[in-house]
Amino acid sequence: MALSLANLYPKVDAYGIKYSKIKTKPSQLKLSFSYRARANAALNSRSSSVEIPRQWYNLVADLPIKPPPSLHPKTFQPIKPEDLSPLFCDELIKQEASVDQFIDIPEEVLDVYSLWRPTPLIRAKRLEKLLDTPARIYYKYEGGSPAGSHKPNSAVPQAWYNKMGNVKNVVTETGAGQWGSALSFACSLFGLNCEVWQVRASFDQKPYRKMMMQTWGAKVHPSPSDLTEAGRAILQMDPSSPGSLGIAISEAVEVAAKNADTKYCLGSVLNHVLLHQTVIGEECIKQMEDFGETPDVIIGCTGGGSNFAGLAFPFIREKLKGKINPLIRAVEPTACPSLTKGVYAYDYGDTAGMTPLMKMHTLGHDFIPDPIHSGGLRYHGMAPLISHVYELGFMEAISIPQIECFQGAIQFARSEGLIPAPEPTHAIAATIREALRCKETGESKVILMAMCGHGHFDLSSYDKYLQGSLVDLSFSEEKIKASLAKIPRPVS
Repeated sequence: MALSLANLYPKVDAYGIKYSKIKTKPSQLKLSFSYRARANAALNSRSSSVEIPRQWYNLVADLPIKPPPSLHPKTFQPIKPEDLSPLFCDELIKQEASVDQFIDIPEEVLDVYSLWRPTPLIRAKRLEKLLDTPARIYYKYEGGSPAGSHKPNSAVPQAWYNKMGNVKNVVTETGAGQWGSALSFACSLFGLNCEVWQVRASFDQKPYRKMMMQTWGAKVHPSPSDLTEAGRAILQMDPSSPGSLGIAISEAVEVAAKNADTKYCLGSVLNHVLLHQTVIGEECIKQMEDFGETPDVIIGCTGGGSNFAGLAFPFIREKLKGKINPLIRAVEPTACPSLTKGVYAYDYGDTAGMTPLMKMHTLGHDFIPDPIHSGGLRYHGMAPLISHVYELGFMEAISIPQIECFQGAIQFARSEGLIPAPEPTHAIAATIREALRCKETGESKVILMAMCGHGHFDLSSYDKYLQGSLVDLSFSEEKIKASLAKIPRPVS
């Protein structure tokens, strides 16, 4: 029997008031109305007709050249569905390999999405005024979800499909803690046990993310840990290792592979994760239409790529149709520049080499970036589908150092009021660059930016910037060369 949340979560009427069979106190009703009213005001009355998309969009279906297949890590042959079954549930494996243009979103997932979706598209008029630019800046704000970011867009369906597959336990990695928070939240709804390996640098920098995950019932370990062979191997080489997403992935994958009642969930990189995030772009297309605007430039930060893909892929579909022709720009940290400095090659998704080989832009699977404050962008590779789109020339990429990003974040916070997570500060910095170019040229471009999460649990990073102790971290050319020398060579 399908699990329904219809009786658990309240419905919303035309006036934005939530009603439920559950007895609600007047004070709770007032708060509920206030929240919805603020969301509607942010959406603008012309956008009030926008609904939650009922399908995810699969860009693979519309690409003129299909992306290269993932390879088995031992045989170097194209991966088969049964090769992935120790890690993922069947439905997610089907989505990973799907070439269908659209995939229906289950009603139970839509029920949970309705807690925060549709998310607002907001014009940054105060930022425009601060910059004295003729550009019109819009941002799609995903920070209103329970976890404070875009991550629940994929965490909820991943938890749901695992629940429907009779899975009891799921394991994962997390960088900044946003994905770990999102999966912990989703698992708490569907009665799954959740275990998270959080990159040590972020584990230390962001203690409230750990507490958030624990509040939703998850077990949280700093990575590298002494609980896995992969973690112990790293600690033996470097007891003070800051960790990396690649190492944390290795630890979680190892646990899933060794336990039949456990599956692995990934927060970015893979096709099915990017697929789930396209609710962002699908909503945004309709919201831009309501505003009577067409974006000239679309900007998003990239680590593994899920937030960027979620906004950009539906717009790339419209671009392929010839309806629009925006410049689509990915922004990454200079300390971990996989698109701008990496090579396009087959590489492992994790440090220990347990995952399938993916054709992607990579800095090498054992590359450990410096511990910048954008923990969610400290990944050695880029999503294979984004890498493929980049190779086809449908987008461009730049890198920006973290001090410039925090400078932009302060300007954004003091004009728009929202304090961004360190990850989207990269998109903000790139947007400010573009807006100032428009000031010089007099162009009134429409800039659309992905604002993927709030920074309420990242204030220690802001404190370092405000105190003048934040420094720019880059990368060592020798370090990258050494890492790239170790990537496998399955094809010429």
